[in-house]
Amino acid sequence: SGPSFYWQGNDTLKVPRSMHAQNRQRLVSLMNKQSCKGVALLLGGTSKTRDDSDHEEIFRQESNFHYLFGVAEPDCLGAVDVRNGAATLFIPRLPADYAMWMGPIASLEDFAKKYEVEAVRYVDEIPAFMSEFAPDTLFLYEGVNTDSRAKGTPATFEGMDKYAADRETLHEAVYEARVIKSEQELEVMRFANKTSSAAHVAVMRQVRAGMMEYEMESTFLHHCYSKGGMRHQAYTAICGCGPNASVLHYGHAGAPNNRKLGGSQMVLNDMGNEYYCYASDITCSFPVSGTFTPQQRGIYEAVLDATVQVMSALRPGVEWFAMHELAERVLAVHLIKLGILHGTVEEVVAVHLPAVFMPHGLGHLMGIDTHDVGGYPRGAKRAQRPGLRNIRLNRRLEEGMVVTVEPGCYFINHFVEEALADEARAKYMDAAKVRGMVGFGGVRIEDDVIITKDGMELMTNVPRTVKEIEAVMSGMDFPLADSDYPIPRCVKWSAPQGGAGK
Repeated sequence: SGPSFYWQGNDTLKVPRSMHAQNRQRLVSLMNKQSCKGVALLLGGTSKTRDDSDHEEIFRQESNFHYLFGVAEPDCLGAVDVRNGAATLFIPRLPADYAMWMGPIASLEDFAKKYEVEAVRYVDEIPAFMSEFAPDTLFLYEGVNTDSRAKGTPATFEGMDKYAADRETLHEAVYEARVIKSEQELEVMRFANKTSSAAHVAVMRQVRAGMMEYEMESTFLHHCYSKGGMRHQAYTAICGCGPNASVLHYGHAGAPNNRKLGGSQMVLNDMGNEYYCYASDITCSFPVSGTFTPQQRGIYEAVLDATVQVMSALRPGVEWFAMHELAERVLAVHLIKLGILHGTVEEVVAVHLPAVFMPHGLGHLMGIDTHDVGGYPRGAKRAQRPGLRNIRLNRRLEEGMVVTVEPGCYFINHFVEEALADEARAKYMDAAKVRGMVGFGGVRIEDDVIITKDGMELMTNVPRTVKEIEAVMSGMDFPLADSDYPIPRCVKWSAPQGGAGK
């Protein structure tokens, strides 16, 4: 008896399942329907087999269902009384032979105790539950994810057409609820970051010329699972060397991290695992040789400077679009200094040249999904100009948000040639130098931060400066006692007003 926890044993984090009751209270507060005799009904994730075989895929819970109920098992539904947040969980009525293959069948009481909900019934009892509850309004989850553009799947049950249905309120409210993390949620995300950060360091120490990209992925996954109990990746690992580092979502089925590492190349590793469905999303870029060449250092420190300046400006009230534009300006300054571009910063920015080298957005919200929901609330518009058109977040920062900061600089042949064919942009480009960089690939630095009351907290803890990277790759301990990185790690911090944190 006593409180229930999610725990993977050993040194992993114990997560109180009472967290989900708090999440339900936040949801009903945002729905603001306490005077309505209504019930929100959500469909959990469903079990799947591979194509027409009986091979069961490893199940991962639907994100909104996890947020509200924390249930690990598939094929469940959940109801929330919008007046008070009381929860009823509906579980499948399993056949007796389930026990032979999958182990003992948990009772209704077992589920109620484990997940700390007010009631548990079987899925086939939903019509009876609704008849007893007699809701004035049935709130269903249906709407479009503004990031993926995919549509949510609403719950259904026999006889539901007898009830008045609201198909908008729940979707908007659960998205807004997930934008601001509770302290318990942040603790889970800190643990996911701590483990994934250590895994990145382990990879960095082992990299050698002649390895395959997938060996880096393998080392990362082994560390996260063996040390953190993290079975699931937050997204498909991106382990690109040389020109592959310029492919933003490399590592897919058609290019499964299977290039051999060259000694003169840069590596870009974008990997993060999740704990209790909460994501981490970290990118490290470094030379395979362990020592930066002048060219590699020039591009890397351009991106690093953008990272530091953006982090130094983060605090509640800041517009995310403005942070993206700050990163673009910093990148322009460095590319001009390197002779890749010429003209003034204002001229280069005016024709959107930074977007040629950083075509993606600066970062995104993160939580139960890597690209978390709520990036475009009601009324928020998508920008149309290059660079900003691909940004996943358009809102003012608030305390309790978790965002990624991930500036990059890539030399993608398609974008380079497209810009060189445009006279308005080509006049600010050194064509020979830019074309000569195409095989370089790219650099991305990605960190996960919490927006705090007057600044931010950097959760990611990996080598960032040239000094740190070269030291760790030569076998030194991390963190360095004499680190030259200006941003404090794993503590709440704000830069002096008007300063850049240096």
